[in-house]
Amino acid sequence: MVALRLGLAMVAMQFSIGALNDLVDASRDAGRKPGKPIPVGAVAPGLARAVVVAGVAVGLGLSALSGPPLLLIACAGYATGLAYDLRLKGTPWAWIAFAIGIPLLPVYAWLGAVGTLPDAFLVLVPLGAVAGAALAIGNALVDVDRDRAAQTPTPAVALGPTRAWRALASLHSVVSAVALASLLLLGGSGPGILIALAGVIVSWGGVFLDRGESAAIRERGWELQAVGVAMLAAGWVLAIADGGR
Repeated sequence: MVALRLGLAMVAMQFSIGALNDLVDASRDAGRKPGKPIPVGAVAPGLARAVVVAGVAVGLGLSALSGPPLLLIACAGYATGLAYDLRLKGTPWAWIAFAIGIPLLPVYAWLGAVGTLPDAFLVLVPLGAVAGAALAIGNALVDVDRDRAAQTPTPAVALGPTRAWRALASLHSVVSAVALASLLLLGGSGPGILIALAGVIVSWGGVFLDRGESAAIRERGWELQAVGVAMLAAGWVLAIADGGR
């Protein structure tokens, strides 16, 4: 029941952050992103605002049931999402929100479920920050052509597509190498190792797609990177737990 409650809390907060993101981008997405619900009229702005308020209320309320430390982590994660939506998005510093927010996810889940954090998180948290920065650059590469035309200084625009992709590949190289090496050094075992390996393969498939000419191909690449990083993190945690750490 605790896991279900924490899962619902995180989903609610992500809905809130996502709805706010679409509200902020509604005018910019109009006529450019037909899949966005607000510009095409599928979702009214008033309903989106209600989702923002209800999502954060439910998310923080359910988190508070696990005590002040977890509520603090939830507030930090939500504040990071707000900072991205309202200030950092479309700037060279957008990666900061990802670098902070991504490692907070496993911290939130483990602390809420167990009440303490294992020593292995000394590896997982900084690795999550690197993965977050990589995902931010991959996300920026999706719309690099449009953002460059609009003179929006995203990380990909600031670096240029070629250097941005090289930075993306370098960061994923660090994540893959450190994650797999730490599994060996920390005695990871069990099916989690296979899940982690699969996550590495999936994320690298996304990295190579991010070199695509079209935004649609690059978007699929970014989605694969996000799924791959999630698989790698889940597999890593499972393997470490099965190894007794």
